[in-house]
Amino acid sequence: MPHPPPGSAGQASVETVALLPLIALVGAVLWQGLLVGQAAWLAGAAARGAARAHAVGADPRAAARAALPRRLEPGLDVRAGERDVRVRIRVPALVGGGAVVRVSARAHLQEQGG
Repeated sequence: MPHPPPGSAGQASVETVALLPLIALVGAVLWQGLLVGQAAWLAGAAARGAARAHAVGADPRAAARAALPRRLEPGLDVRAGERDVRVRIRVPALVGGGAVVRVSARAHLQEQGG
């Protein structure tokens, strides 16, 4: 087996270590994308709960808050119209504690007569 050229010993290790920050960045971006997707799904669930509450005369904001985990409650915005309810939540940043984006969902239920 031929010997590697002089000065190239350990080159693969150096290249691998140089790629580690890029691999970590890609992982963080993918994880943040998962958080956005989960927040959008939870916003839909909160909007449906708020619409059910609004349809029977209960507090839609309390119903939306009950459907969300605590970490999403601070950015909660619930708007109940005549025929529908819109829920907006802030997606927390993976790093830094701020918000990355806001996601929203809208739901509508017919009023229930009694």
